[in-house]
Amino acid sequence: MPATGRVLLDTNILIALLAEDPAVVRGVQDAEAVHVPAIALGELYYGARKSARAAQNVERVAALAAKSAVLACDATTAATYGEIKAALRAKGTPIPEK
Repeated sequence: MPATGRVLLDTNILIALLAEDPAVVRGVQDAEAVHVPAIALGELYYGARKSARAAQNVERVAALAAKSAVLACDATTAATYGEIKAALRAKGTPIPEK
């Protein structure tokens, strides 16, 4: 189902979007706005820089960032993260830890 309104994409979905996964592309193509957390963007840049085609992949990440609303991290972000993580754990659906 395509997204309408605003969407927030995590690193795994961003990787699939860069890989042009048809389901992911369809899912975000009609979104009013695409939001990308700064942390996820950093993970993409890291992956791009360690790839065999670093320059090309860094350019692709930069193009994605230019088309997205990049969300910065601050104390409010950290507090919200803690609240969401605690609520998800209480519901039995915690954020996976690596």
